[in-house]
Amino acid sequence: MIEAAKPAAGHAVVLLPPALVNLFPGAERRVELAASRVDEVITALDARWPGMRDRLCDSRPSIRRHINVFVDGERANLDTAISAGAEVFIITAISGG
Repeated sequence: MIEAAKPAAGHAVVLLPPALVNLFPGAERRVELAASRVDEVITALDARWPGMRDRLCDSRPSIRRHINVFVDGERANLDTAISAGAEVFIITAISGG
């Protein structure tokens, strides 16, 4: 079994959905970032790939309705704390009827 690489000290692992990665040339599905809150993760993603914040957050600011963010398996908002080594999943919601 192959294990995933451990993040650098003080970094969180951020996993992005393919739908979002496809919108930003050069974006990667797995990124390591130094951040202490979800808002800092989004700021760092936007610094790497300008315009990503607009895809993830609305003008209030808050995470968009059809975007879900989880930190170590728990639903998160912009103020959610992130510890070193945490896994942050950004997921696009699927809706339909």
